[in-house]
Amino acid sequence: MAEESVLYELIDSIAVLTLNNPRRRNALSSPVLAALKSHLERIKDDPDVRVVVLRSEGQVFSSGHDLNEMVGGDQETYTGIFSACTEVMENIRLLPKPVIAQVQGLATAAGCQLVATCDLAVASETASFATPGVQIGLFCTTPGVAVSRAVMPKKAMEMLLTGTPISAQEALEFGLINRVVPPEELETNVMELARRISSASSQTLAMGKPAFYRQLDMDRPAAYDLAQRVMVENLMAEDAQEGITAFLGKREPKWAN
Repeated sequence: MAEESVLYELIDSIAVLTLNNPRRRNALSSPVLAALKSHLERIKDDPDVRVVVLRSEGQVFSSGHDLNEMVGGDQETYTGIFSACTEVMENIRLLPKPVIAQVQGLATAAGCQLVATCDLAVASETASFATPGVQIGLFCTTPGVAVSRAVMPKKAMEMLLTGTPISAQEALEFGLINRVVPPEELETNVMELARRISSASSQTLAMGKPAFYRQLDMDRPAAYDLAQRVMVENLMAEDAQEGITAFLGKREPKWAN
């Protein structure tokens, strides 16, 4: 069943989604994409979830689309596959809760897209990243949307044109991930980061995350106009008033959300 390929666990206030099909290199098949979408939609309105961690079992984080679905289909079938993938990626970006990718191994094609789409990414020293579609005659155009927004354009284009994997250290240098840690420290590091973020007001995070992505696509004056309006809205919220009052009173805040 598709649900068994994506496991869900709630640890404190952290939702851990695990791609659980290592025999298929955690491919993003249509059933897996449907399961991810279902979990993300449920998490969106779950007040018990403050942060999401996306991880996988086995040696490969995700090999991307299931290539078995890419042979012998028609235009409608292929359109449906890529639309489903785009929907999952956009659900992550629009989710009012931070999403952290925990990358233990190879992330290729749509798997690399998944890492690039997450708000933060922590990788093991053994991880690597590639968009190798060009090598099989299928340019990684949709993965390139996310990768080119995380990585400097020249490097993104090199990845897309050659398909050559880059190391975790290179991914860090080029902006694809946030941290590189030893394999044995990966889970601990990710959960510490998630707990640090989850200590903040979920009300505040839900305002800040979408505003950050919206302003990226604007020119500077429009971005400041949006940011100013969001900060006023944020300041009017209960948690902001509580947080500032608590800081001035030298006490811990008590968040409403």
